[in-house]
Amino acid sequence: VTLEEQGLPTATIITDVFANTGKAFTSIVGKSEFPFLLCPHPITGISHKDLEDRIRQLAPQVSRLLLEGSL
Repeated sequence: VTLEEQGLPTATIITDVFANTGKAFTSIVGKSEFPFLLCPHPITGISHKDLEDRIRQLAPQVSRLLLEGSL
């Protein structure tokens, strides 16, 4: 949120079990519409291939956030 306020595009990615925490945080800081991406939990302890698959799935959304500022 702070980097976006400074004009730096960001793509925030959190795991799905923290979706409510992400929503609560953005609401608390007055940015309830702040976009963030979700990926399956966990990201540690998974195979390299599974991690690469998640990256491939998220890449278009990350690109869209960085270039267009929305999902």
